[in-house]
Amino acid sequence: MTTQTEPLKIAIIVGSTRPGRNSAAVARWAYEIAATRSDAEVDIVDLADHPLPYLDEPAPPIIGMYTHEHTKAWSALIDGFDAFVFVTPEYNHSIPAVLKNAVDFLFAEWGDKAAGFITYSAQGGGVRAAEHLRSMLAELKVATVRSLVTLTLAEDFRDYTTFTPGPDKEQTVHTMLDELIAWGGALRGHRASAEALPVSAS
Repeated sequence: MTTQTEPLKIAIIVGSTRPGRNSAAVARWAYEIAATRSDAEVDIVDLADHPLPYLDEPAPPIIGMYTHEHTKAWSALIDGFDAFVFVTPEYNHSIPAVLKNAVDFLFAEWGDKAAGFITYSAQGGGVRAAEHLRSMLAELKVATVRSLVTLTLAEDFRDYTTFTPGPDKEQTVHTMLDELIAWGGALRGHRASAEALPVSAS
């Protein structure tokens, strides 16, 4: 059983699988920053390593009755984390379809956990992708933190491809992680309390 004194388990989810994507480099950078902390255990979850078809379960995810092995594997992976950092580009004021699909596959596994965002785009830092994710995750009972890490292709990527974040960006990651770990820890305690409640015989 996980205790409240154990480091929070955080997944950094790489939200793009496009050839030539920038998200993998951004996720690795975030991982290296987070790995310096003692209050969290961090893993990278790359959607390219966990390929899912378009949602193909006959029952809605809220029911939790999975028939396919790929869904069961994805469920077990996500269920093991306390919080998430979504690394995503902004596509047409939204997120990549592969990320939307991965989120939609599950329901309870996301619930009563916390999430933060690192977003990027040509202009605006990808904030509209973050706002779309916020509304999606709210329906899944995920608490999203206010602080947001935003990157732009012109300022943080040399020749729009090689990731070269400014020195001030590292602190924005720590600020987001501070909030994420605080909220994630509180929600972990909430989940533990809920699991400890006796089951009604009625």
